[in-house]
Amino acid sequence: MVVVSNRLPFVFTRQADGGWQENPGSGGLVSALLPVLRNRGGTWIGWPGTSEATADLDDALQRASGAAGYTLKPIHLTEDEERKFYRGFANEVIWPLFHDMVAACHFDPDYWQVYCEVNKKFARGVLNASGPEDFIWVHDYHLMNVAMELRALGCRSRIGFFLHIPFPPPDLYLKLPWRRALIEALLQFDMVGFQTLRDRRNFVDCLRALLGEVRIQGKGHIFAVSAKGREVRLGAFPISIDFNAYMGQAATPEVAAKAKELHTLLPNRKLVLGIDRLDFTKGIPHKLEAFHNLLMRYPWLQERISLIQVVVPSRAGIPEYDELRTTIEQLVGRINGQFVRPGGWVPIWYVYSSLSTVDLLAYYRAADIALITPLRDGMNLVAKEYCACSIEEDCVLVLSEFAGAASQLRRGALLVNPHDIEGVADAIKRAYEMSIEERETRMRRLRRSIRTADIFWWVESFLAGTLARQLGDFSAPGEQLSVHAEERPPV
Repeated sequence: MVVVSNRLPFVFTRQADGGWQENPGSGGLVSALLPVLRNRGGTWIGWPGTSEATADLDDALQRASGAAGYTLKPIHLTEDEERKFYRGFANEVIWPLFHDMVAACHFDPDYWQVYCEVNKKFARGVLNASGPEDFIWVHDYHLMNVAMELRALGCRSRIGFFLHIPFPPPDLYLKLPWRRALIEALLQFDMVGFQTLRDRRNFVDCLRALLGEVRIQGKGHIFAVSAKGREVRLGAFPISIDFNAYMGQAATPEVAAKAKELHTLLPNRKLVLGIDRLDFTKGIPHKLEAFHNLLMRYPWLQERISLIQVVVPSRAGIPEYDELRTTIEQLVGRINGQFVRPGGWVPIWYVYSSLSTVDLLAYYRAADIALITPLRDGMNLVAKEYCACSIEEDCVLVLSEFAGAASQLRRGALLVNPHDIEGVADAIKRAYEMSIEERETRMRRLRRSIRTADIFWWVESFLAGTLARQLGDFSAPGEQLSVHAEERPPV
């Protein structure tokens, strides 16, 4: 298997002594695919995170490949390519547009031109590193043109694509100046996978709006569409985690001791946990306002509950993100300043830092309530990681209905509209007051769903759906189909 993504699963940085330091990458894609490639072997193709292309970097890549158990193949980008392709088109056009933030889009034609050129560069690298029998699995919005470029180079391999972020409805997607070119490029894949049925439905609606007649064959988990002379399979595959690995690590004495330290530091209260990457889509200010609303409307909860909000640094140096961080920290200061007393209770414990694995799992273990309220999210693996680590099975997940995970976890989580400040506050109160019996019932239901539809199920489902000769050759387990059964938000 050949995995292709914007970045390799390691970040390479030049050290003061001139050598290279390789550190594991972060993010949902890396978390999801690392256990798969460790088990299967194969090749991962992507940008190494630096514009340098030197012999000693090749040595560092070989060392990392040996340790990882699979081959790393770099695609080198110039600084201008990285700026216009990654920071430009990917993150100033596609990311905000697909997350319903059109006002943040910067539709620069130069960005599109470089996006096309970089996708062509990736395609050449994939062709050189793969054989005709290899299955090529391309990931995410940075590389939506790769199959088209591979076909132009004569590649006839099976090529799958998985979109990790939401796919927007036509009223958003049609604002993209290059809407037709991009959607036609996606038709060159053999399989296009989405996180939810809603995303797949949006894609089909956009096909119909742009290309006219679209014929659908099959129904359910996977079906085929015919358009522009191509037949492409479309499927909904909720990405997941290595449930057993998270559960096992959370049960270690080291993690248990760290979790106990947190309760010792913050005694006699329930702990609400938020862990979010610094991004506008995560709705962190909305969450803080909801917690403030909770304390104002239900003053008896003061000193009985605290929010631990971890913000993982992202895109440092970009003015908009620096301003977002300032906004968050000012909100934390204002709320704490209103309620805190010398030597007493602090409502919000704020952490701006990446976390070690042990610290992350300890936060999961210690938290009585997880508050995960993105404004829009493809899936949100933090929600699943929290449930896997809740080994006592007596915790509560409060989850945004606009996270992709909501369609799978709705029967166990408390779903909220993150724009409804009072509604989120009321959900926190409900979680605080929930009986032990209801907490256990809900968490067991969540854990059972995630354990069954884990990361290995995700991979096997995608591969089976892509490589089966006929649609009828693929049948997803009934329990997995049920995770998509309800797409509409609760009334």
